Amino acid sequence: MALSIRLGDARTDVEIVREYDRDALAQRLQDDRYNAAYALAQLDDDAWEDAEFYVCATPNGEAIVCHSRGGLGYATTLAGPADGARAILQLHPGFPSTFAISDPHHREALESVYTFRHISRMMRMHVNRDSFRPSNRDAQPMLGAHVDLLNRLYNAEGDPTHYRREHIADGCYWGVVDEERLVAVAGTHAIGRTHSIAILGNVFTHPRFRGRGHATTATSAVTAALLEQVDEVVLSVNPDNEHAIKAYRNLGYVQVGEIIEASATRHTGTLITAVRRWAARRRSPDGEREVVST
Repeated sequence: MALSIRLGDARTDVEIVREYDRDALAQRLQDDRYNAAYALAQLDDDAWEDAEFYVCATPNGEAIVCHSRGGLGYATTLAGPADGARAILQLHPGFPSTFAISDPHHREALESVYTFRHISRMMRMHVNRDSFRPSNRDAQPMLGAHVDLLNRLYNAEGDPTHYRREHIADGCYWGVVDEERLVAVAGTHAIGRTHSIAILGNVFTHPRFRGRGHATTATSAVTAALLEQVDEVVLSVNPDNEHAIKAYRNLGYVQVGEIIEASATRHTGTLITAVRRWAARRRSPDGEREVVST
């Protein structure tokens, strides 16, 4: 699909394609490896069938948009130049509701097709086997059979969660017990075994048990378990959460960038998208391509 993107006063023809070559995608995503870790995880055999990748080559480099269904539910990951990402989203905006993950410079591209229900600018942190400094406190692995306990804990502040057994069984979750009850947990968003990177997340401590180091203990246990499977682990944390940042640094995590995480809803309808695709094909000289201007 060939498109025409306006850059300043000039207009440059570029192509958007649905990419099926996983090796080529992996090579392109290496430049954004830490921020695009979730997209890299979708290249694994067990995730590939639930993902769609689109690539747009621009004069500034190649943009990639990945729409996927997996551990996060519906997710959209952006990488590369913002103008190319925006061009892709105009024709392939993805799911009606999604969890968007991108660099901050992609925000306008996301806003061109999505309304944010919630958006956060987060710090991206990274650890590997050489830098990891584990906690010496005990945690226990969580199994699919523990899903009710986990949902009860995550619901402690009134935010409903509905994890299923397979979420826990397919991921990596560890919990901390205090006063004979589960009080803290950490888990994963995705594990990319093929390209040896995992995303740690879902860290939570019951409000009554905070300040005792339980989240650090759970995070350490998950990190240790993940580093037995992959070479690198990343996580995201609110840059205002100084206590959490200090705890992660004590475990050996270091900042490697910033990302946007957003719960988003499409404000461009299916009909509008279909019309855009039809118009783009009409503008193509041979009717086989899609040509647009942005």
